[in-house]
Amino acid sequence: MTDRAINLRDKLARFSEHWSPRVVAEMNDYQFKLAKLKGEFVWHAHADTDEVFIVLQGALTLEFRDRSVPLVAGEMYVVRKGEEHRPVAAEECSVMLVEPRGVVNTGDAGGARTAPDDVWV
Repeated sequence: MTDRAINLRDKLARFSEHWSPRVVAEMNDYQFKLAKLKGEFVWHAHADTDEVFIVLQGALTLEFRDRSVPLVAGEMYVVRKGEEHRPVAAEECSVMLVEPRGVVNTGDAGGARTAPDDVWV
């Protein structure tokens, strides 16, 4: 961490991969991650932690087994721990995720979309 402001647009411009979160800051044991999303992600849950989605650009729908929560730029949503969900973005969108260090992006599902952890940009 430096004593300079973190420019989120600059950080987002440094990568193009979808569903591959990049860490931009830490606070205590929590990480602030940027990600670009497009298409449908896997159904998954995080048994031990909540997960925050903050939409920076574009639109995203958080699907749950019993409902959907649409989000647009400037909106956020807290997915409660243990709640099965699936992010879906018809067009590319950019989000900030806030979650404890070490959280796996695919939660309990694993699989091909599991991104390397603790990658900084």
